[in-house]
Amino acid sequence: MIPADLEPRAVWRHFATLLAIPHPSKHEEELRDALKEWADERSLVNFVDAAGNLILRKPASPGREDEPGVILQGHLDMVCQQNKGSTHDFNKDAIATLVEGDWLIAPETTLGADNGIGAALALAVLEDEELSHPALEVLLTVDEEAGMGGALGLEEGLLQGRRLINLDTEDWGEIYLGCAGGIDVTVSKTCAREALPEGHALFELEISGLVGGHSGVDIDSGRGNAIALLVRLLVALGQDLRLVSLAGGTARNALPREALAQIALPRELAPRFARRITEYQALLHEELAGVDDGVTVRFEAVAASATDALAREDQRALLAALNVAPNGVKRMSVRVPGVVETSDNLGVVGLEGDQFSARFLVRSLLSSGIDTLVTEIEGLFSLIGATVKAEGGYPGWAPNPDSPLLALMQEVYRREFGTGDAAVKVIHAGLECGVIKAKYPALDIVSFGPDIRGAHAPGERVSISSVAKAWRFLTAVLAEHPAN
Repeated sequence: MIPADLEPRAVWRHFATLLAIPHPSKHEEELRDALKEWADERSLVNFVDAAGNLILRKPASPGREDEPGVILQGHLDMVCQQNKGSTHDFNKDAIATLVEGDWLIAPETTLGADNGIGAALALAVLEDEELSHPALEVLLTVDEEAGMGGALGLEEGLLQGRRLINLDTEDWGEIYLGCAGGIDVTVSKTCAREALPEGHALFELEISGLVGGHSGVDIDSGRGNAIALLVRLLVALGQDLRLVSLAGGTARNALPREALAQIALPRELAPRFARRITEYQALLHEELAGVDDGVTVRFEAVAASATDALAREDQRALLAALNVAPNGVKRMSVRVPGVVETSDNLGVVGLEGDQFSARFLVRSLLSSGIDTLVTEIEGLFSLIGATVKAEGGYPGWAPNPDSPLLALMQEVYRREFGTGDAAVKVIHAGLECGVIKAKYPALDIVSFGPDIRGAHAPGERVSISSVAKAWRFLTAVLAEHPAN
């Protein structure tokens, strides 16, 4: 529940609607229909395009009809992550929240402040009858978190506005002018299996307790990747173990928090393995101190059910390739100091029966950076006979420091908050701005938002006071009569 007295009330009321109606990627229909009904009740023009995006329009305030129209843009879907043991069903349950100080938190799941708060800000603007504004469009896309399908499917010539404010960034006091592009890379291989020898017992080996996070924004945080940490341990334990199954991660754009392998060992080796695994956990506590203090390595016997395992040669090749696969920051930007230029996230792996698959999300501010890293992954996994597909690519968003919209927003920011200019940033994450800009090259685009922490991980939270500031800023920008 969201307390009824949180301000601005209209924004939190709309966000409460998003919390109540499930909206995972590719399942936004119920929420979209509810918003269409809300718009119909207010006689707002609204329609759904061929890609499933929702567009809403409101005429300019009297006397402002000749000003450039403004598009407010965000996405309807959310990343669905939950703590181990949580019974939450993202397809039917409302998101449970609590307030701790200045933060609204979803303690066991993702909150969906990414990008529900952006959508709520835009909807609150549409219903504000006191606000003076130019012609408004609100573009709420679908499928952003699963590959930007809505933005990629947006038709050219559909939008009428000349300026676009994206509301999908997560640091108050910063205005974003550029973002990374990205592409999904999927690795698959049919593996040979063979019968387990006599005298082998089955065990589960699990890495858990990691913080996780956003695979772009948090890629340089030093947080652990559960898949990479588990593979590293499997390689270190050597060929005495037999790999039965492997599973880790749930989304290619979230840092994996958990990974699980079922392995078989000669029974007499179990005590020695247990000691080495205990030593490994101590090592991880040392390496990840201050960023992933909750990391846990679990090793325990399970009831015998498997009769075969990965063939030794496939096991050796597969684990070796995964162990050296690129993962994390590849290169920092020289042109934009302090910003990651190129990275990738090994987000999901699975070995079930003879079928292996892995999913990477590659990001870069440069298209050449994406191409180079994809080629590296392709080259590595081709050596073990795997199939590699790169698909779902989307362009980055090149900064325009001479943006008239940026100049207007800085003027308003200085006046409203008296703290000098907002920081101008480039983000190492995939905003839809790059995709939209490619379809509407003349658009003047900026992005901003309130403070959101832990996006794409359970415990995601949003700063209540920064939402109020974002509302004040957005409405003041819309009320300002631009010079051009």
